[in-house]
Amino acid sequence: MSKKYILLDRDGTIIHDRHYLHDPDGVELLPGAVEGLKRMVEMGFGLAVLTNQSGVGRGYYDEASVHACNARMAELLLPHGIVLDGVFHCPHTPEDKCRCRKPEPGLMEQAVESLGFKPGEAFMVGDKEADMGVGRNTGATTILVRTGKGAAHEERCRESADYVTDDLCGAAAIIWSLFSESKQAVKS
Repeated sequence: MSKKYILLDRDGTIIHDRHYLHDPDGVELLPGAVEGLKRMVEMGFGLAVLTNQSGVGRGYYDEASVHACNARMAELLLPHGIVLDGVFHCPHTPEDKCRCRKPEPGLMEQAVESLGFKPGEAFMVGDKEADMGVGRNTGATTILVRTGKGAAHEERCRESADYVTDDLCGAAAIIWSLFSESKQAVKS
């Protein structure tokens, strides 16, 4: 049996959304992120991040800056027992029309190939329409968080978000509820 995964957007979901973040000193965890992610790990889920980073394609910063910010995020999570199994990013601009830019399925496909899980058994958690789109395009259950741009995107995500909640603590509670229901159904 393969491990089940929760895929998360980075900016506005786990860390504060800073306009074209490229300096690791600007990486700051959102309130509730540690508690929510910790609960997800305690439920036995693996965690991976899917993030669009068009600043690379626009020439604002390089791939090394993306990796440095991701490493800083992982460093802030580690003392809390939270380990990310993978961080997958798209460096392209929307104009590139690539397959890896969310809402396209490419980042999810990279995660599936690397980590070996079934997207239909996964959760996609994020604060934007593109996050809900990649979940929809791959069969994952989608959860919109109101952090970052989530509150502003809530109306336009009415059809694509399976669930809407305030933050990662709320997302963990939803997943726990669904996880508990499915275990009860198996026992019956």
